[in-house]
Amino acid sequence: MRKTVFAIAMLALATGLHAQAQSSSHGGIRYRWRDGSGLPHYSDSLSSDALKYGYDLVNDRGLVIQHVDRQLTPEERAAAQQLADQQAAQQHAAAERTRTDSQMLAAYPTEDAYKDSQQQSLGNIDQQINTTRVNLRSQEKALADLLTRAGDLERAKQPVPKSLNDGISKQRNIVAGQRNTLERQQNARDAAEQKNAQDLQHYREVKAAHDKPQG
Repeated sequence: MRKTVFAIAMLALATGLHAQAQSSSHGGIRYRWRDGSGLPHYSDSLSSDALKYGYDLVNDRGLVIQHVDRQLTPEERAAAQQLADQQAAQQHAAAERTRTDSQMLAAYPTEDAYKDSQQQSLGNIDQQINTTRVNLRSQEKALADLLTRAGDLERAKQPVPKSLNDGISKQRNIVAGQRNTLERQQNARDAAEQKNAQDLQHYREVKAAHDKPQG
């Protein structure tokens, strides 16, 4: 009797092990997906529709163990790559701003130090403007001298030499160039003042955030 019970138990155990081995060999995994109409489908093998719509890996207990998104079209892949590039660029720009702000605070620990730096920058522009003004006055005087010489000859009923006329034309171009340079420098100074105001506001915001007590 005991031998019979033992034999039956061994047979059941062998059958269970065989079934478990079969389940393990197939992984007990099925593919589940929904078609374009939302209807569910199951398959023991991966089909083109599953790849098209995306699918779930479902175990023998019906539990989803992994979800795989559908394949993207070339256009969708391009759009996703573009979005990823934009996000990466934004993250890089944000990191660069953080690094630049940290360097700014390290270089100028106080607002007065930052303002002094801005004034030095404006001072350099002012020096360039003053130099251009001096040069402009000198070139204007040279032009006035040439025009006076030509005027004296004309009043004396004498012809104005070609060399003098050429010199006057050349000097006028020099004066015009100096005036254009002075205008550009003055515009650059105005733009620098506006930027300094914006930069100072940014400095104050960064400094306030840095000095704000944590917690």
